[in-house]
Amino acid sequence: MNKKSINELEQIFKILGNRQRLTILTLLQERPYTVSEIIAQLDMEQSAVSHQLKVLREAQLVTTQRQGRLVLYCLSDSHILILLDNALKHVDHVFHHDVVN
Repeated sequence: MNKKSINELEQIFKILGNRQRLTILTLLQERPYTVSEIIAQLDMEQSAVSHQLKVLREAQLVTTQRQGRLVLYCLSDSHILILLDNALKHVDHVFHHDVVN
């Protein structure tokens, strides 16, 4: 892996290393949500949700869709789903795996 790829990967993992952003991404796995729905589901302040969505948009992890006057946030593509799924499998393996002697 070249230096540029490592730097880009580091940026993505820094973004994913934030609890609020991970929680938003996990929610968006279900379906697209409006900011108001995200606020209600996650009991977060509007300013915090908006800030985290901006970071996720800039990293191209989420995108928006318009439905009339509504703006829906959704995952940008299936790669993030695969990444989150693999991370959860790894967490399950490392932290919940029964060790057999």
